[in-house]
Amino acid sequence: MAGHSKWANIKHKKARSDEKKGKMFTRAAKEIIVAAKEGGG
Repeated sequence: MAGHSKWANIKHKKARSDEKKGKMFTRAAKEIIVAAKEGGG
């Protein structure tokens, strides 16, 4: 395929996977904060 950009394809895949990782990390961080508050810090 002439003129295609391998990096452009990687960028799209990475954006999707990073979004999933970000959501998981955010949820874990919230749970840690809640546990810390309940535990009295």
